[in-house]
Amino acid sequence: MNRTARLTAVAALAVALPLGLASGCSGKATGGSGGTGADGVKTGPGVTDDTIRVGAATDLTGVYAPLGKSLTQAQQLYFEQVNAQGGICGRKVELVVRDHGYDVQKAVAGYSEMQSSVIGLAQFVGSPMVTALNQRITSDKMFVIPNAWSTTLLGNKYIQVTGTTYDVDMINALDFLTKEKGIKKGDKIGHVYFEGDYGESALAGSKYAAGKLGLTIVEQKIKATDNDMTAQVSALKEAGVAAILMSAGPKQSASLAGVARAKGIMAPIVASNSGFSPQLLQTPAAPALLKGFYLASAGAPISSDLPLIKQLADDYGKKYPGQPRDSAVVNGYTGAVIFGDALKKACQSKDLTREGVIAAHRSTTAHDGGYGTPMDFSKVDEPGTRKTYILRTDAKALGGMVVEREATESEAAETYKVPSGA
Repeated sequence: MNRTARLTAVAALAVALPLGLASGCSGKATGGSGGTGADGVKTGPGVTDDTIRVGAATDLTGVYAPLGKSLTQAQQLYFEQVNAQGGICGRKVELVVRDHGYDVQKAVAGYSEMQSSVIGLAQFVGSPMVTALNQRITSDKMFVIPNAWSTTLLGNKYIQVTGTTYDVDMINALDFLTKEKGIKKGDKIGHVYFEGDYGESALAGSKYAAGKLGLTIVEQKIKATDNDMTAQVSALKEAGVAAILMSAGPKQSASLAGVARAKGIMAPIVASNSGFSPQLLQTPAAPALLKGFYLASAGAPISSDLPLIKQLADDYGKKYPGQPRDSAVVNGYTGAVIFGDALKKACQSKDLTREGVIAAHRSTTAHDGGYGTPMDFSKVDEPGTRKTYILRTDAKALGGMVVEREATESEAAETYKVPSGA
């Protein structure tokens, strides 16, 4: 995700706020100011004797609107299920949603509205938004789970990058291409990437792996407002690339695949985890996206046969009939699970202050929960894992993606020193 994205560039992707979330999106939230509850549990901002308020800073009207909608509805589903089972620490959990439309200024304003009245944020879409608020997050001791995977977000104990980072995904993607798609030493690999934290983090990984594997990266930097990839594809064709890496948004991936296949380039394309949306398979770009298009992701897809993911797909379909069931549903739900588990662990220590929640979370060295992505949260300057799934497009699969290669940590990823934003 990119530092220069603007709402005006992507108005066509606008998605209305779901009615079921509206109650959490109007007016300023209020929460406990601290002390000790009637049950002996220490409390802080966002916590009263009967309520825990959790924030979500998301994109419902910008470049990642379709994904943001799935993320948010999945988290709403999780907390509703938790509340139906009695809540957490005897308290009902309320999700307070703010839509920033992938605009930094709106994200800062939304954070300010929630700052004093939520215990933390179970979702924060966009690395530039989180980066802009890094110091405030630290001073507020706000536990934040970003839906962004730039290495610049590492190094802050209050910010938990779940799964991998973009660079690690690209390292594992090149391992996949060399081991399973015939890419060999001396080949040129194109990398189309957003300027800013997202793309440059991904590029760092591809360049590192290329150096290890004897490959050459042909760079094509783009802006978030660049939707037509004709010029980039022409440059990559002239360079004679054997494969293409794509670290941008779904719209750019669709254009890249469409133009490349139309020009006779059948080289495999591997996108970073936010570079695909299943809605693309309902557009004219579908035939191109079904020909050698892959996604590098730390998370299992919603089409996975893991029992808990199958249950999630069923529950989400019943809660939101007719809504796309994509991998963002899994990402949103598992992010809420991670946040909820931290709250439960903090409750056991009778400390539902922000400090108590982050201490409980960072003491977790092995977290999975049955969703296919074991993670260690104790290392502040490391992503939760270095294992990446390679997913493949499939028009018949739920969410439009199936597992091509199970989660794997390549030798290059294992030895790679992940840079930290701290």
